[in-house]
Amino acid sequence: MSQNNIVGVLSKHKIVPVVTINRLDEVDGIIQRLQAAGIHCIEVTLRTAVAFEAIQTIKTKYGNVVDVGIGTVVNEDQIQKAIQIGVDFMVSPGINSNLATVFEKSGIAFIPGVATPSEILLAMQLGWNTLKFFPANLFGGIDALKTYGNVFPSIQFCPTGGINESSFNEFLALKNVISVGGSWMIK
Repeated sequence: MSQNNIVGVLSKHKIVPVVTINRLDEVDGIIQRLQAAGIHCIEVTLRTAVAFEAIQTIKTKYGNVVDVGIGTVVNEDQIQKAIQIGVDFMVSPGINSNLATVFEKSGIAFIPGVATPSEILLAMQLGWNTLKFFPANLFGGIDALKTYGNVFPSIQFCPTGGINESSFNEFLALKNVISVGGSWMIK
């Protein structure tokens, strides 16, 4: 299973902004700041009442210049809404074998979150090799990723959680890190 070419999406974006949008009037300013920084993707978390409407707005207004992702995906209804909107990628904070088929059948690139060796093994059993390491700051950060690189050499990670402007390059320097996620660039 290819995870619907998540590698194709992430390889274009070394930095994936993870953004929580509280009001629709924030959208234009956020996209303008990202564009000014040379960042052409966004992961909008599903943590607010306006999240789906914000994602739809970004996809409609900026989908030709920004890869639009949906984050904090935890159930099938959210995946179905992502399909309706036509997002470019989906991000889950964890891994769940019950959602595996739904993610694959969606046709949308996706990356599940993992933190432990057992979760990485589950991903490997599902045929997945590109994973969100989350929350990176609570589960060993760079040291953990170095160890995982030795233990799981076929796995690539997008670490997220506690990564900031002073640490993201250190993460990107690891050979098993395809990109990093964070929110420092929009604060």
